Amino acid sequence: MHSMFNGDFGIILVNIFLLAMLFAAAVAIARMRSLFAIVMLSGIYSLVSAAWYVAVDAVDVAFTEAAVGAGMSTVVLLGAMLLTSRTAKPEKPFSRLGPFLVCLATGAALIYATVDLPALGDATSAANTGVGYTYLQVAWFDTAIPNVVTPVLASYRGFDTLGETTVVFTAGLAVALLLGFGERSLAERIRNEGRSGDERRSKKASAASDEDPS
Repeated sequence: MHSMFNGDFGIILVNIFLLAMLFAAAVAIARMRSLFAIVMLSGIYSLVSAAWYVAVDAVDVAFTEAAVGAGMSTVVLLGAMLLTSRTAKPEKPFSRLGPFLVCLATGAALIYATVDLPALGDATSAANTGVGYTYLQVAWFDTAIPNVVTPVLASYRGFDTLGETTVVFTAGLAVALLLGFGERSLAERIRNEGRSGDERRSKKASAASDEDPS
């Protein structure tokens, strides 16, 4: 019985468990109306995705998903949520038909594109020839990292990765500057305008009641 949970069978169980969590989170996000709960579930979805990438030995993608998906995207969405209501508006009966058709067409196109992909483990594929084959030969001796993709991104293409990180940081900083902070923020200005409008309406209502002889 103990041997059943070793080797490939245990990995399959972990993959099934993580994919089931992703499916449950996706269904919950699609059915919820609370924007705060949706943002939090989106962060959980990104964290579970990062864990699944680690399980399939894609550590580099896991780092990116954890930093951008669960970290930066969650913070940006929480900041943007300050500029709107906390609950999504009710949808019309056929409002989801258009997005569903777009997703269906995109999925069909992706499945059709997989027909031209090389077979798994094909020695003549582009990934197994040229510079990729060189990385497979020298990566372990240069970096002692078993996952070849990680030294490629962090060492051989380190400057390119640094540039991508700079772009992501700049984009996040731009969004933060657009949202603003403190009393000068757009959210604070909208709230102040709302309070001022409520005060003006209350004054008009009190003045109308004073003028009413009854």
